[in-house]
Amino acid sequence: MNIAQIESNLQNLIKSFSKETFIYDLLLVYGLPKASITRLQKGNLNLSKSEGEISWKKKLRFQEEYSADLHLTISELAQSIKHEERFVIVTDYVLFLAIDTKTGEKLDIEIQDLPKHFDFFLPWAGMEKAQHRNENPADVKAAERMAKLFDEIKKDNPVKSEEDSHALNVFLTRLLFCFFAEDTHIFQDGQFTNAISSHTAVDGNDLRPYLESLFEVLNTASKDRKDLPAYLNAFPYVNGGLFKDSFQAPEFNRKSRQLIIDAGEMNWKDINPDIFGSMFQGVIDPEKRGSLGAHYTSVPNIMKVIEPLFLDEFKDEFEKAKHNPKKLNELLYRLSKIKIFDPACGSGNFLIIAYKELRKLEIAIIHHLQDLQKAAAGFNSKSEQLSFIPKAQLSLAASFQVELFSRIQLSQFFGIEIDDFAHEIAQLSLWLAEHQMNVEFHREFGKTSPTLPLKEAGKIVCGNACRLDWEEVCPKKEGDEIYILGNPPYLGARNQSLLQKKDLEDVFSSASGTNSLDYISAWFIKAAIYNDKNNSHAAFVSTNSIIQGEQAGILWPQILAVNNQIFFAHTSFLWNNSAKNQAAVYVVIIGIGKASVKKKKIFLGDNVKMVENISPYLTEGSNTIVGKRSKPRNGLPSLVFGNQGIDGGHLILSNEERKSLLNKNPELEKFIRPLFGAEDYMKNENRWCIWINERDKDEALAFPEIQKRVKSVENYRKGGGQVARSLVNLSYRFRYIHEAKRSTLILPRTTTERRDYLVVGFLDKKNIVTDAAQVIYDPEPFVFGLLSSKIHMIWVKATAGRLKMDIRYSNSICYNNFPFPPISDQRKQEITQCVFRILEERERHSEKTLAQLYDPDKMPEGLREAHRQNDLAIERCYRSRPFESDEERLEYLFKLYEKMIAEEKVKDSLFEKEKKGRKVKK
Repeated sequence: MNIAQIESNLQNLIKSFSKETFIYDLLLVYGLPKASITRLQKGNLNLSKSEGEISWKKKLRFQEEYSADLHLTISELAQSIKHEERFVIVTDYVLFLAIDTKTGEKLDIEIQDLPKHFDFFLPWAGMEKAQHRNENPADVKAAERMAKLFDEIKKDNPVKSEEDSHALNVFLTRLLFCFFAEDTHIFQDGQFTNAISSHTAVDGNDLRPYLESLFEVLNTASKDRKDLPAYLNAFPYVNGGLFKDSFQAPEFNRKSRQLIIDAGEMNWKDINPDIFGSMFQGVIDPEKRGSLGAHYTSVPNIMKVIEPLFLDEFKDEFEKAKHNPKKLNELLYRLSKIKIFDPACGSGNFLIIAYKELRKLEIAIIHHLQDLQKAAAGFNSKSEQLSFIPKAQLSLAASFQVELFSRIQLSQFFGIEIDDFAHEIAQLSLWLAEHQMNVEFHREFGKTSPTLPLKEAGKIVCGNACRLDWEEVCPKKEGDEIYILGNPPYLGARNQSLLQKKDLEDVFSSASGTNSLDYISAWFIKAAIYNDKNNSHAAFVSTNSIIQGEQAGILWPQILAVNNQIFFAHTSFLWNNSAKNQAAVYVVIIGIGKASVKKKKIFLGDNVKMVENISPYLTEGSNTIVGKRSKPRNGLPSLVFGNQGIDGGHLILSNEERKSLLNKNPELEKFIRPLFGAEDYMKNENRWCIWINERDKDEALAFPEIQKRVKSVENYRKGGGQVARSLVNLSYRFRYIHEAKRSTLILPRTTTERRDYLVVGFLDKKNIVTDAAQVIYDPEPFVFGLLSSKIHMIWVKATAGRLKMDIRYSNSICYNNFPFPPISDQRKQEITQCVFRILEERERHSEKTLAQLYDPDKMPEGLREAHRQNDLAIERCYRSRPFESDEERLEYLFKLYEKMIAEEKVKDSLFEKEKKGRKVKK
């Protein structure tokens, strides 16, 4: 049951519903089994013994009899849940109230508006509602303050070397620590900011020596301090390595000093320690950041990784164990055996948030154990709320001693980071996270661990994750649960250094095609191998190129071969964060682990779909991978590249050049043809080319203007590579000289992902197409309709490679593999009529370029309708019933592709048998 069907079914239900069957019809809307609903209607599945009430375990609680106040009724029902019913519903068939008992969301609407809120009950259809957190405004503000301070300091302290940059980063890190310390009772409240205000000059000229003295004090134990002024000696000993090394502080002016004071006046106690990551990205050298592939990750995006990787499961276990103190204590022990490993940890963002979320869960579990114990003792007001807990469990709770300490240690957190400074930041950030959570623990329970001096935080190794043995960095011991996560460097094949290319070769050993892989592929394959050995799970953020085009066919067979499968995935979404000058990019999140029969989750925006298997293209279906194919299927004509020049531009003419040539020699017109590349075609721009056939060569070369250009081509090719040099004797023409007899179908090799349709066109036989586009020579018109269809574009978006975010259309992957069934002449004629209508609609807007016409926000309605009619005609080639959604279209295409592949294998097998039989007879 897909979303479009649900919405349509719900609209039909509300138009004319029966009060007697309404609730059962509502369940049917979401695709719940008819047989089960019939049993519910007859009373077999109804767990409620009250008249007029329905209770279906884990699904629904509904009451037909209600008091005068619907809101009071639903509150009472929600508080007395006994069978884990997901939704509570009451209605007087004018108003409609519902509560999602898992998320706490409420619905309070008129019943006629129910179709507008169809997504509220999507969990019935197996599509969970994703809960994402918003960015903490304090984090954003802090990042902006630090960036402004950095910019001002840099004016008086230009960074001339890597050492200068490192020193400045260390200085800012120390500032961050001091701001944080004075707002979280590590220092006295406001101690650092007040000291700068009170003991340094307003113009900032003495701030540098003051801070250097202070940082030295923070690295000196009390017993080793001598003859210090009281205002410096008042600061505690910090240790932990943060102030260990001596770096010269920067020079200050009036403004930069004041910016430090302004930043210190913020309340830093609520700042996430991952703000260090934002600072790290904001000040690190841009070229260095690009070469390392660093991308700072915001908290909401991190949650998209850690929740489905492990956190949701632990929270579910907590819910199930809430009435059983023994299981709650077992869950606490389980938390103590978790290992979190980020093999590209940067400044530690993923490790920090994972640590904090696990500590929050631990606090909630301990709280609940206390509540159970108090309820068992019978002196807590909450005991009435817990009265439905079996007495045996309460008795067991009374016998347990709730131990008020944290079982989660920083030693459970592991990382690898190639940049030495970032790896130091990660350790510091982890310690700050621990301190924040210890303060929270103390607030809740009155106990906590000591703060200073700092201790070693986590095992963060500085090195190359592609070369290090992950099992040495994060070894598995008996009882450990290991979760690998992170946002490794993406780096496309063209942007990798020679060392990074070698990293990929070593990781993939004998596998071919690694030159085409993104750098992040190394992390996926190393995680898959680690998972297979240790029964661990991994989830990484990645550009979506690893699930598209040629890369999908190289990477995923390797992962599947080591017994891994995708167990959750976020389909493509825009990656953003609170870092300065953030990198905006479309990404996917993919979780892999050892193969299992458990249901898998596909996150589609804010909805979650439960499926049996997730394909390498992040669709529901098998693990079939679309590889390169040399010829198209079912008699479709060949799609090839346009004509490659290798002429140095000397055979290509602008409008002015063409006009100048023809003014001198009008007879040259027979050697000049219109020329189209992708840009010319999309923007209706004119270019021309000199086009000389073998039979006309002597005639053409008699003109000095032509001779001069041909000589230039010859010189260009002589200085070129092997292919260019092989064409020296053909310098009067392009490398390729393909042309149509009647017409050429042109298709640009790249197109923006925003478009709903590929922009296909017909050119007459006079036109020449460059290799910036792909062409079909002399096709039947229906092929235009096929390539211009929505269903083809959906296939292309799923299987094509990418150039940044633009689609790279591949004839060997997208076109030759496109699952299209044989069709009748009548069907071809229907499609051809649609093609003519599309062309007519384009002509109505001849003043606009094709790029303008196919902008999805500005597409003329007539053209859009012409394409819609074409879509219907194409889709009737597949089946008579219309598709309900793009998701359904894609699933259908992949199933048809798998069927075609299977049939081809059978044919190939029969052919081989027949071939062998002929040899035997001979």
